[in-house]
Amino acid sequence: MGQHENVPRTVLTSAQIRAARALIKWTAEDLSRTSSVSLRTIRRAEIADNEMTLTQANSLAIRRALEDAGVEFIDENGGGAGVRLQSPSRAGPAKI
Repeated sequence: MGQHENVPRTVLTSAQIRAARALIKWTAEDLSRTSSVSLRTIRRAEIADNEMTLTQANSLAIRRALEDAGVEFIDENGGGAGVRLQSPSRAGPAKI
């Protein structure tokens, strides 16, 4: 069973993507290269205020790239959706 199989798949917010990149010090170009999602698509998703513009496939590719780099997504649970770094024992090496 892989790391991503039991993770709830909620829609990523633009703030979560921006915050995740900041946590691991990735540029939008790094995320584009690692996720195989176009830079234009990532930039458009990151500036969206209310509604996410990503397809499910692109959202999943971005999520997986960021999770593989050590980001953990926190779903909306009354306190708002967010991100944090995984504990060192769970995080893999950051790949760029």
